[in-house]
Amino acid sequence: MTTARQRRSVDVPSLVASAREGSPRAVARLISLVEDASPALREVMALLAPYAGHARVIGLTGSPGVGKSTSTSAMVAAYRRRGMRVGVLAVDPSSPFSGGALLGDRVRMQEHATDDGVFIRSMASRGHLGGLSWATPQALRVLSAAGCDVVLVETVGVGQAEVEIASLADTTLVLLAPGMGDGIQAAKAGILEVADVFVVNKADRDGADQVVRDLRYMQSLGTQSPSQAKVEGKWVAPIVKTIAAKGEGADEVVDRIEQHGAWMAEHGVLEQRRRKRAADEVEAIALTTLRARMGDLRGGDALDRLAAQVVAGETDPYSAADVLVEAL
Repeated sequence: MTTARQRRSVDVPSLVASAREGSPRAVARLISLVEDASPALREVMALLAPYAGHARVIGLTGSPGVGKSTSTSAMVAAYRRRGMRVGVLAVDPSSPFSGGALLGDRVRMQEHATDDGVFIRSMASRGHLGGLSWATPQALRVLSAAGCDVVLVETVGVGQAEVEIASLADTTLVLLAPGMGDGIQAAKAGILEVADVFVVNKADRDGADQVVRDLRYMQSLGTQSPSQAKVEGKWVAPIVKTIAAKGEGADEVVDRIEQHGAWMAEHGVLEQRRRKRAADEVEAIALTTLRARMGDLRGGDALDRLAAQVVAGETDPYSAADVLVEAL
C-alpha cells in the first residue's frame, strides 16, 4: 500500500526535468517506473517524447562466454574517448529480485562507475524469451532523452532467440569467440541475417582465424555475399577481431558502426528501422491493453456465454471472437 501511494505521488515533471539535466538518480528512477509498469508511465512517456529518439542504439548479442560484458566495457571506453555520452542496458536473465547481473556488470565495468558521462543499468528479462526485457524500448527512450548519444544494449546469452535484438537496435553486433562452435551456432540461429557487424573476440586464442574464415565462407553462400552486395548496394557485415580484455580492437568496432550508420542514412534504412521499432512498440502496448481488457471480460459473463454458444453449435468461434472484439 505504501509503494502504491509512493508511485501515485511521483512528481513526474520534476523527475523528467532532472533526468534531462543528467541526474543519474532521476534516470534510474524513471527506468524503475518503466520496469514496474507504474501508473505514472504514460505521463513520463508523454513528457519525454519531444526529447527521445536521437541516440544511436547498438545491440550486442552472442552466446554465453564470448565476452559481451567485457566488449561492452571496451566500447564504452572507445566512445568516451570520442567525447560521447553513453548509456548501457544490460539485460539479465535472472530473477528481478536476485541482483546477480548488476554485480557482474558493475565488476566488468568498474572503470566507468564514477564517470558522469556513462549510465549503466541492469534490467531483468523477467522470462521474456527474446533476450530482452519487455521494458527495454521505453528504457531506451529515457536514456536518449537524458542526453545519451549512444546506448549499448547487451542481451542475455540465451542462444537462438537473441535475434530479437535486431528489431530494437540501429546496428547489431554479433559476438563470437574461438573454440565455442560459434560458426555452426551462427548458421543455426540465423545470425548471419541479423548481424551488421561481426566481432570475433578473444582473437589471441587459437582458432580465431578459423572463425573468421568460417564467417566469410558462410557470407559467400548467403545473402551477404560481397560480390552480390556490390551489385545490389547491400551492406556486408564486416568482421572485426578484438581482444576486449585488453581493449584491443574496440576503436575499429566503433569505426565500423559509424560506417554502417552512414550507409543506413544514405539508403534510408535508419528511418525504416526506427519506424518499424516504433510500430512494434505501439503494437506491444496496444496488445497489453487488450489483454488486460480481455481479462476483465473473462471475469464476467460475456465470454462464458459466447463459449456456451460455440459448444452448443449456435455460433462459430470466429463469429464469437468478432462479438468479443466489438465488446472491447
